[in-house]
Amino acid sequence: MTDTTTSKGAGAGAGRVAFLGLGDIGSLMARRVAAAGYDLVVWNRTPARTERFMAGLASGSRVRSATTAADAVRGADVIVSCVSTSADVASILAPAHGVTGALEKGAVWVDCTSGDPPTCRQIEAQLAAHSVAFLDAPVSGGTSGAEQGTLTVMCGGDPVILERVRPLLATFGAKIVHCGPVGAGDAVKAVNNALLAASLWAAGEGLAALRKAGVAPDVALDVINASSGRSNATMNLIPQRVVTRAFPRTFRLALLDKDVAIAAEFVREQRVPSPVLQLTAEMMRLAHASLGEAADHVEAIKLLEQWAGVEIA
Repeated sequence: MTDTTTSKGAGAGAGRVAFLGLGDIGSLMARRVAAAGYDLVVWNRTPARTERFMAGLASGSRVRSATTAADAVRGADVIVSCVSTSADVASILAPAHGVTGALEKGAVWVDCTSGDPPTCRQIEAQLAAHSVAFLDAPVSGGTSGAEQGTLTVMCGGDPVILERVRPLLATFGAKIVHCGPVGAGDAVKAVNNALLAASLWAAGEGLAALRKAGVAPDVALDVINASSGRSNATMNLIPQRVVTRAFPRTFRLALLDKDVAIAAEFVREQRVPSPVLQLTAEMMRLAHASLGEAADHVEAIKLLEQWAGVEIA
């Protein structure tokens, strides 16, 4: 491990925290934890990300880096994971990596991955066998929310355990909600993102048709956003990213595709008729396959524009 400093901060005395996963959002969340003064150890599967994270820390941060996940969690009171899928978390916990043997009894594992409920319940059972509590706690708000500490955190698990780690979650989350038992947080996050995808795609269809009919997008949006058809897609995403052709990359389409697929499966498991969400999942799959791994989620509209032969601009 590499220690950058030994000075104390606001989080001193709150216990040691291990943060696993330093991707686009995870690195910003971990930075918020570090800024709060927690005794923090970070790890990422790709060492270069860990190196970039450590190089960007402010002077005085109580942060160390670990070369393995087992080293990161050893002695930690709270472990926060933020990776791409629940399967990635399960992989970290595979016996070959020695993570479960390094866990402290009585620790809490908070998984901020946007995962799937069945796998996270399996992870909960695996950790319980080692006397470690588990919360699924996916977040919403994108990179801007992670950077500003205004994420929404959707938690599934024991509410008593949630209260124990709430101060830590508050370093990056402005709204922390207990959603129900383990898996509930992941389910709410998946459905939320499916609704995002459905509204984005539907708005794109309507605006493309209006554009072909000669109605300027800014005129159409002015009316829609003062009327009953408005949504986050019409009020923020499309005017700021599509009409301007800016398409900033804040949340990958690949991750939205994954989340909507989880939602579609979840709704089917509940035996709820869901033709809209099932079709939305298919549209996100097609957009992801067409536009690639690096595309932002709002770029899904580019596929629709290709099909329609018009730009919403």
